[in-house]
Amino acid sequence: MKSETSTQHQKASSKEITCGVITLSDSRKSKKADLSGEYISNEIESRYTLNGRSLIPDEKDDLINAIEDMISDDIDVILTTGGTGLDSRDITVETVESLFEKKLDGFGEIFRMKSYEEIGSAALLSRATAGIYKKSIIFSMPGSPNAVKTALNIIIDELPHFVHHVKK
Repeated sequence: MKSETSTQHQKASSKEITCGVITLSDSRKSKKADLSGEYISNEIESRYTLNGRSLIPDEKDDLINAIEDMISDDIDVILTTGGTGLDSRDITVETVESLFEKKLDGFGEIFRMKSYEEIGSAALLSRATAGIYKKSIIFSMPGSPNAVKTALNIIIDELPHFVHHVKK
Protein backbone atom coordinates (compact mmCIF):
# COMPACT_ATOMS: atom_id res chain seq x y z
CA MET A 1 0.00 0.00 0.00
CA LYS A 2 2.98 2.33 0.41
CA SER A 3 4.27 4.23 -2.57
CA GLU A 4 7.84 3.92 -3.79
CA THR A 5 8.47 7.60 -3.02
CA SER A 6 7.12 7.24 0.50
CA THR A 7 9.36 4.22 1.09
CA GLN A 8 12.40 6.16 -0.16
CA HIS A 9 11.58 9.10 2.12
CA GLN A 10 11.22 6.77 5.10
CA LYS A 11 14.63 5.23 4.41
CA ALA A 12 16.19 8.71 4.23
CA SER A 13 14.57 9.72 7.54
CA SER A 14 16.55 9.55 10.76
CA LYS A 15 15.13 7.52 13.61
CA GLU A 16 16.97 9.91 15.95
CA ILE A 17 14.02 12.07 16.87
CA THR A 18 13.03 13.55 20.19
CA CYS A 19 9.51 13.55 21.53
CA GLY A 20 7.62 15.15 24.38
CA VAL A 21 4.30 14.21 25.97
CA ILE A 22 1.83 16.67 27.51
CA THR A 23 -1.24 15.42 29.35
CA LEU A 24 -4.02 17.91 30.03
CA SER A 25 -6.23 16.93 32.92
CA ASP A 26 -8.05 18.64 35.75
CA SER A 27 -8.67 15.30 37.49
CA ARG A 28 -5.34 13.44 37.24
CA LYS A 29 -2.89 14.81 39.76
CA SER A 30 0.08 12.48 39.26
CA LYS A 31 1.90 10.94 36.34
CA LYS A 32 1.20 7.55 37.91
CA ALA A 33 -2.56 8.12 37.46
CA ASP A 34 -2.00 9.30 33.87
CA LEU A 35 -2.50 6.03 31.99
CA SER A 36 -2.62 7.66 28.55
CA GLY A 37 0.53 9.71 29.09
CA GLU A 38 2.27 6.62 30.42
CA TYR A 39 1.24 4.57 27.40
CA ILE A 40 2.46 7.23 24.96
CA SER A 41 5.74 7.58 26.86
CA ASN A 42 6.39 3.84 26.85
CA GLU A 43 5.65 3.53 23.13
CA ILE A 44 7.88 6.49 22.29
CA GLU A 45 10.75 5.21 24.46
CA SER A 46 10.62 1.84 22.68
CA ARG A 47 11.44 3.53 19.33
CA TYR A 48 12.65 7.09 19.80
CA THR A 49 13.90 9.47 22.50
CA LEU A 50 11.45 10.78 25.10
CA ASN A 51 12.83 14.14 26.14
CA GLY A 52 10.02 15.51 28.28
CA ARG A 53 6.71 14.72 29.90
CA SER A 54 4.29 17.13 31.55
CA LEU A 55 0.98 16.83 33.36
CA ILE A 56 -0.88 20.14 33.35
CA PRO A 57 -4.41 21.40 34.04
CA ASP A 58 -6.75 22.28 31.17
CA GLU A 59 -5.47 25.85 30.93
CA LYS A 60 -4.55 27.63 27.69
CA ASP A 61 -1.51 29.44 29.12
CA ASP A 62 -0.16 26.27 30.74
CA LEU A 63 -0.45 24.41 27.43
CA ILE A 64 1.25 27.16 25.44
CA ASN A 65 4.05 27.38 28.02
CA ALA A 66 4.55 23.58 28.00
CA ILE A 67 4.73 23.58 24.19
CA GLU A 68 7.16 26.52 24.12
CA ASP A 69 9.36 24.82 26.74
CA MET A 70 9.52 21.63 24.69
CA ILE A 71 10.30 23.53 21.51
CA SER A 72 13.09 25.42 23.28
CA ASP A 73 14.47 21.97 24.24
CA ASP A 74 14.55 21.07 20.51
CA ILE A 75 11.81 18.46 20.75
CA ASP A 76 10.78 17.33 17.27
CA VAL A 77 7.37 15.83 18.06
CA ILE A 78 4.96 16.92 20.80
CA LEU A 79 2.12 14.54 21.64
CA THR A 80 -0.74 15.89 23.73
CA THR A 81 -3.48 13.83 25.30
CA GLY A 82 -6.65 15.12 26.88
CA GLY A 83 -8.62 18.32 26.66
CA THR A 84 -10.07 17.53 23.22
CA GLY A 85 -13.68 16.93 24.23
CA LEU A 86 -16.71 19.18 24.17
CA ASP A 87 -16.70 20.30 27.82
CA SER A 88 -16.17 23.99 28.46
CA ARG A 89 -12.77 23.20 30.05
CA ASP A 90 -11.50 21.31 26.97
CA ILE A 91 -9.14 23.83 25.34
CA THR A 92 -6.51 21.72 23.61
CA VAL A 93 -7.78 21.84 20.03
CA GLU A 94 -8.49 25.56 20.00
CA THR A 95 -5.15 26.33 21.65
CA VAL A 96 -2.89 24.23 19.44
CA GLU A 97 -4.69 25.11 16.23
CA SER A 98 -4.18 28.81 16.99
CA LEU A 99 -0.41 28.08 16.96
CA PHE A 100 -0.27 25.96 13.80
CA GLU A 101 1.61 27.33 10.83
CA LYS A 102 0.37 24.31 8.85
CA LYS A 103 -2.38 21.90 9.78
CA LEU A 104 -2.19 18.16 9.07
CA ASP A 105 -5.89 17.53 8.40
CA GLY A 106 -5.33 13.87 7.56
CA PHE A 107 -4.48 12.91 11.12
CA GLY A 108 -7.84 13.94 12.56
CA GLU A 109 -9.71 12.53 9.59
CA ILE A 110 -8.03 9.13 9.77
CA PHE A 111 -8.29 9.07 13.57
CA ARG A 112 -12.04 9.63 13.41
CA MET A 113 -12.41 6.99 10.67
CA LYS A 114 -10.51 4.41 12.75
CA SER A 115 -12.45 5.44 15.86
CA TYR A 116 -15.72 5.04 14.00
CA GLU A 117 -14.70 1.48 13.10
CA GLU A 118 -14.04 0.82 16.81
CA ILE A 119 -16.77 2.76 18.65
CA GLY A 120 -19.36 3.83 16.09
CA SER A 121 -20.88 7.28 15.88
CA ALA A 122 -19.40 8.35 19.23
CA ALA A 123 -16.27 8.99 17.11
CA LEU A 124 -17.89 12.28 16.13
CA LEU A 125 -16.92 13.53 19.60
CA SER A 126 -13.21 12.92 18.86
CA ARG A 127 -11.50 16.19 18.08
CA ALA A 128 -7.99 14.94 17.36
CA THR A 129 -5.79 17.38 15.42
CA ALA A 130 -2.21 17.85 14.27
CA GLY A 131 -0.03 20.56 12.82
CA ILE A 132 3.35 22.21 12.54
CA TYR A 133 4.61 24.95 14.87
CA LYS A 134 8.17 26.28 14.84
CA LYS A 135 9.46 23.20 12.97
CA SER A 136 7.94 20.84 15.55
CA ILE A 137 4.97 18.57 14.94
CA ILE A 138 2.14 18.59 17.43
CA PHE A 139 -0.33 15.71 17.58
CA SER A 140 -3.29 16.24 19.91
CA MET A 141 -5.40 13.25 20.79
CA PRO A 142 -8.19 12.47 23.25
CA GLY A 143 -7.36 11.40 26.78
CA SER A 144 -8.73 7.87 26.87
CA PRO A 145 -6.17 5.05 26.71
CA ASN A 146 -8.03 3.42 23.80
CA ALA A 147 -8.02 6.67 21.81
CA VAL A 148 -4.29 7.06 22.44
CA LYS A 149 -3.62 3.52 21.20
CA THR A 150 -5.65 4.19 18.05
CA ALA A 151 -3.82 7.47 17.40
CA LEU A 152 -0.35 6.02 17.96
CA ASN A 153 -1.11 3.11 15.64
CA ILE A 154 -1.71 5.69 12.92
CA ILE A 155 1.40 7.84 13.45
CA ILE A 156 4.18 6.15 15.41
CA ASP A 157 5.96 4.46 12.50
CA GLU A 158 5.73 7.61 10.36
CA LEU A 159 7.19 10.04 12.92
CA PRO A 160 10.71 10.05 11.37
CA HIS A 161 9.16 10.65 7.95
CA PHE A 162 7.13 13.60 9.29
CA VAL A 163 10.18 15.09 11.01
CA HIS A 164 12.27 14.65 7.86
CA HIS A 165 9.88 16.89 5.91
CA VAL A 166 9.26 19.43 8.65
CA LYS A 167 12.96 20.05 9.27
CA LYS A 168 13.70 20.78 5.58
